[in-house]
Amino acid sequence: MIWLMVVVVAVLVAINFFVLRGEDLKIYDTPRPEPLNEGREPSQAHFEAIASLGDMNSAIQSVSRKQQLTVMREHMDTLGEEVEFDGEIVPVDSNGIRGEWVLAPGADPARRLLYIHGGAFVAGSPLSHRAITTEYARRYGGAVFSLDYRLMPEHPRQAGIDDCRAAYRWILDTGPQGSGRASEVFISGDSAGGNLSLSLSNWIRDQGITAPNGVIALSPATDNTLASPSLKSNVESDHMLGPLFGKMNRVPKALLRLVNLVNNRIPPRHPNVSPVYADLANLPPTLVHVSAQEMLLDDAVRYVNKARSQGSPVELQAWGHMLHVWHIFVLRDMEEAGHAFDQIERFMKSHRGGATTEAAA
Repeated sequence: MIWLMVVVVAVLVAINFFVLRGEDLKIYDTPRPEPLNEGREPSQAHFEAIASLGDMNSAIQSVSRKQQLTVMREHMDTLGEEVEFDGEIVPVDSNGIRGEWVLAPGADPARRLLYIHGGAFVAGSPLSHRAITTEYARRYGGAVFSLDYRLMPEHPRQAGIDDCRAAYRWILDTGPQGSGRASEVFISGDSAGGNLSLSLSNWIRDQGITAPNGVIALSPATDNTLASPSLKSNVESDHMLGPLFGKMNRVPKALLRLVNLVNNRIPPRHPNVSPVYADLANLPPTLVHVSAQEMLLDDAVRYVNKARSQGSPVELQAWGHMLHVWHIFVLRDMEEAGHAFDQIERFMKSHRGGATTEAAA
């Protein structure tokens, strides 16, 4: 019996080393960004948002484990129900493409932005993220398409990846008024959606199809092997992810990677789910936002430093003391969220103009 246990352990160690674990990325731990709000106290709206997260966590913990995902999804959607928008929201369900166009008054339908929502790949929707997509619509002046991609566990991880790829191809030739070539395209996403956005950017380059003018990733997850140091060091300071995922640190990383393999049906280090392990050369202009106190800080730092080392025009901006994806509180008068969108607007304006370029082969 003992020899059998030894063999099993040896096999698991080998699988972790040769299949699940990625390359050592410590070389990309520096440089680290200086927060743009360094020396400033967080706004009152920041503390109010933290209090609202406590209510959500209490609601999730008050039900059975089987019901928790449903409660989480419902609670996230309430964030969008409070959004007031004087523009137009047009539902889409066509040939497997589901989502909604978000159009501010006077929007140019040829200028398009694909938004991919977050929610740990198991929750979230165009409704839950309307605070972000309506703000994009107001500032961008183009048509924002918020994708309703397939979620886990009802669907495999690859289904959501495929939906993003199909939506990008679709948005190049289809706008809110029907067929018509886009004059420019941006991609953006937060958290899990940031992961999908960066993975999509790699795929677009490799396919050699029309590249986006720019990519904006908000607090993205980039490493599914869970190797980033901040996943442990920032548990206490991350008021959003810490209560939900902090307990993972009690589980051996090798076992978590094995669980990820089973759940995702894709090796954790594969670039489709861990864009930080991809070839990051020849990418389009990319802006990454992250909180200096969130668990995904080093996911962002390592991705950006590696991409820049390979010559890609990737920029990292950090804010101190902020919640994971604090941008979603922009309509609650959180000044840091407004400041973040000011930077996003600057980035988009600097990369506008004419038809999009072809991706490097």
